Amino acid sequence: MTTYRDAGVDIDAGDEFVDRIKPLVRSTFRPEVLTDLGGFGGLFRFQASRYTDPVLVSGTDGVGTKLKIAFLMDKHDTVGIDLVAMCVNDVAVSGAEPLFFLDYFASGKLSLAKAQKVLEGIAEGCRQAGCALIGGETAEMPSFYPDGEYDLAGFAVGVVDRPKLIDGKSILPGDAVIGLASTGLHSNGYSLVRRILFDKAKLNVDSRVAGLDRPLGEVLLTPTRIYAKQILALASEQPVKGIVHVTGGGITENLPRVLPDGIGARIHRKSWPVPPVFDVVARLGQVDREEMYRVFNMGIGLILVAPASSAAGLVKRAAMLGDRGWVIGEIVAGNSGEPQVEYAD
Repeated sequence: MTTYRDAGVDIDAGDEFVDRIKPLVRSTFRPEVLTDLGGFGGLFRFQASRYTDPVLVSGTDGVGTKLKIAFLMDKHDTVGIDLVAMCVNDVAVSGAEPLFFLDYFASGKLSLAKAQKVLEGIAEGCRQAGCALIGGETAEMPSFYPDGEYDLAGFAVGVVDRPKLIDGKSILPGDAVIGLASTGLHSNGYSLVRRILFDKAKLNVDSRVAGLDRPLGEVLLTPTRIYAKQILALASEQPVKGIVHVTGGGITENLPRVLPDGIGARIHRKSWPVPPVFDVVARLGQVDREEMYRVFNMGIGLILVAPASSAAGLVKRAAMLGDRGWVIGEIVAGNSGEPQVEYAD
């Protein structure tokens, strides 16, 4: 008799995994959650009466080839934080409060120890963001993924009252551009990073590189900063006009996403300290400066656009919330069809 286990899928291991992670999942629950783990769908009682005109905001993302670093180090407790961060930051820049999160974990053969570490990270990310982990999917697909590897995807939903929606439409020349510090590479550009550091420079995750205070692998696995709660606090206190989550494409590609047509931004590159990891990548890979700013966040993980009169207050308040910030530029008049971000050194 042939069983599913003979084909490489262990149903019992999947059941044990669900039992193991139930306490982790429950630790993220909000009062609005109506179901426990194990149902067909996660139930979340939306409190519509709290809003005048509620708008739901959704986002989905993954961790990308940063997972390769986790595999090399056999360290799996941080990429779950990255997964949540990449989704909830995208939701929060609209001014939305992240409500709930779902994850997708897929592997060739389920390793309970690795999967549990990943879920610990996801739960920690949800707690940092203030959202509930209300469901997910664990898929075991023999021969589909290399041994010891897995993939992740995440899905977040938030809500904002329409009058409080932050969409960039009111941005005008003279407004200030404020940058909040990233924790490093976050979760973007790792295909280029791995090609330079591992393939070309022949380094490994244990390498000690001049300028870095920890082994290379630890630096590369630093989790993405989650800004969701800070965004809600800042936007409730100051007239923020636009917010940018600086992901793949860097400042060059992401800042224009919130700028109205005919409006540009001038960024002063010397106005903030660039973390050493970016200098290492640029030097060892001989990467052109403009390419670096078009691929990586270069030390700025979140950008806020606000009236110049509010800039100092935003920087000060961000510091109180745990985020170092700087006024990194200003909004200027531009021309339709031309690059909307220019750099001043």
